[in-house]
Amino acid sequence: MATALAVAFVVFSCKGNLSEAEKLDLSQTPLQIVDSMYFIQTENGKLKMRVEAPVMEVYDHDSVSYEVFPKGLSVFGYAEDGSLETTIRSQKARHDTKKDGEDKWSAFGSVVIRNIVNQETMETDTIYWDQKAKEIWTDCYIKMYSPAGFMQGFGMRSDDMARNAIIQRPFNSYGVVEQDSTKVVLDSINFIGPFPQPKGAKRPDMRKNSGKLKKNN
Repeated sequence: MATALAVAFVVFSCKGNLSEAEKLDLSQTPLQIVDSMYFIQTENGKLKMRVEAPVMEVYDHDSVSYEVFPKGLSVFGYAEDGSLETTIRSQKARHDTKKDGEDKWSAFGSVVIRNIVNQETMETDTIYWDQKAKEIWTDCYIKMYSPAGFMQGFGMRSDDMARNAIIQRPFNSYGVVEQDSTKVVLDSINFIGPFPQPKGAKRPDMRKNSGKLKKNN
């Protein structure tokens, strides 16, 4: 009787553990969690890219493996001479590597892209980066600040160093014109121009005033 009860207890315990395991979704469970993640990429012995993140979670599926960065990601891109040229920061990010070789990064939440050489800063909600094609893009609302002025719109395409960023559908943008060291802001949408003269008002005759001045002298 004691032996039968012991066997029944073991079977019941194992069955309970199996039920808990069945509730666990392995597809949503990371294979590895890395704290204070940091790695660098070099090309011909020169530093090309540096990536930092507080936390990285690694997942693996049949068709794709990916890393998730739930606490933000910082990417630093370097020019040929080794100087820092581009930075990308976001609140969250994900890196997908498919079995067919496709490689794509996605950054989400308050994404800030800076090209230090061009002195340009872009802000958007989502950005995508294709390493093989060496390009970044978004279809979301985006703002761009540069020495040439301010632009905003929807959609952006650029190389992966943000050297030639172009907003696809701009609106309500303005430029800064420099002339004789004087900056004049021009609003392409809300520019009104000179105020019209009231009805019946006469413009002063500058030539007549000029003649009077000469006559008095």
